[in-house]
Amino acid sequence: MLLGHYAAAFASKRVAPKVSLGWLFAAAQWPDLLWPILTLIGMEHFRIVKGDTAFTPLAFDYFPWSHSLLMDCVWGVVLGLVYLMRRGDQRGSIVIGLLVVSHWVLDWITHRPDMPILPNNDHRVGLGLWNNVPATIALESLLFAAGAWYYSRITVARDRIGRLGLWILVAFLVLTYVTNTIIPPPPTTIAVSVSALALWLLVPVAAYIDRHRTLNI
Repeated sequence: MLLGHYAAAFASKRVAPKVSLGWLFAAAQWPDLLWPILTLIGMEHFRIVKGDTAFTPLAFDYFPWSHSLLMDCVWGVVLGLVYLMRRGDQRGSIVIGLLVVSHWVLDWITHRPDMPILPNNDHRVGLGLWNNVPATIALESLLFAAGAWYYSRITVARDRIGRLGLWILVAFLVLTYVTNTIIPPPPTTIAVSVSALALWLLVPVAAYIDRHRTLNI
């Protein structure tokens, strides 16, 4: 899942009002932020296989350190504790931890059975929604629209940056999703991993926009 993770981040602002949207984006996408780094250094690997699923040709053969259920629980605890030590916000730290784990749950819905339970990579699961492209797009679009709308309702722009910045961010995420859906991936796994590093840029962008909005609850 792609847009669904950002939907979870947007919606979480209500239950963790002190947490910056940048932190929420980072937590919801933490496994995917780690994944390109780990593939580039050889700790995880994948292949480009046309038809691996109807939605994407990326075959995720080995990514237990970033995407196994156990490790995502571990990463959730680590990231939550880092936030707690920095901000002293207990509720926020719990939400951050749960967002990391939510990434595995949402991926479990979309992936074919390649999602590991444990880091040994032996038992892998997945409901395989990616084999149905219309259903995948419909579910992600619905989740993302709901999450972005909800964030826009519970926050109010302080200035023009807060007002326009949010919808520019939303439009950019939608455009990226559409582009990834209709065009083939880069020709090599290295190129895929390098391009995926761009996800890190969305964290400070989201934090910047969030600073220009205030809660309306």
